[in-house]
Amino acid sequence: MTQDELKALVGCAALDHVTDGSIVGVGTGSTVNCFIDALATRKERIAGAVSSSDKSTERLRAHGIRVLDAGAVESLPVYVDGADEIDHRGHMIKGGGAALTREKIVADLAQRFVCIADASKLVDTLGAYPLPVEVIAMAAPQIIRRFSALGGQASLRAGVLTDNGHPILDVRGLAITDPVALEGDINQWPGVVTVGIFARHRASLCLLGTPEGVRTLRF
Repeated sequence: MTQDELKALVGCAALDHVTDGSIVGVGTGSTVNCFIDALATRKERIAGAVSSSDKSTERLRAHGIRVLDAGAVESLPVYVDGADEIDHRGHMIKGGGAALTREKIVADLAQRFVCIADASKLVDTLGAYPLPVEVIAMAAPQIIRRFSALGGQASLRAGVLTDNGHPILDVRGLAITDPVALEGDINQWPGVVTVGIFARHRASLCLLGTPEGVRTLRF
C-alpha cells in the first residue's frame, strides 16, 4: 500500500472513535484531511467540529461541516490528529504543518487524543524529525543559542508564519529521551509560544496504518 492509501485507511478507522451527536476536535495535515473527508460521509450524525487550523476549517466547511470556535466549547470527547513522530508511550512530535499551538489548545479541550499515522511515524526515541517550536520573532536568536547549548541546531523555517503570525524554528540533533521534562523546560523559555513536543497532551491511542491493516496502540 502507498503512504496515501495508509493515510486514507487510518482516516476512515478514526470514525469508529467519533460519538454520534458530539462535537469533534479536528487536527491538521494530510492524514487529517483523509479523516475530514471520511467525516463528511456522516456529517449529519455530528454536532460540528472544532478545528486547529485555517486549512482544516476551510476543508470542513467545504464539506458542509459546522465549525465552532474553541472558545465556544468547554470540552470535547475526542481530538483526532496526526503526528510527525510518535513513540511507544504516546508522546509525539507535531508541528510540521505549523499548527502546533492551536493543535495543543484543541487537544487540551479533549478527553481523548486519537493519533492517526502511518507506520513510518512510530519511533523508539523522538527527535529524528526536526522539532518545531513556535516563537516570538524578537526572541528567535536567543532561543537558537539555548538550543545550541543543548546540542541542537535550530533554524528558522523559511517563508513560514503560523496562523498566529509567528515564525517557526526547526531543531535538529536532539534525542528526546524525557519528553515530559524537555517540553516543560522549553515552554518556560521567554519567547517560546509552544514547543512541538506533545507529552503532557500525549495520545490516548494511535491508529497506525500498516500494509497488514490498521494497528491500534493504546497508551
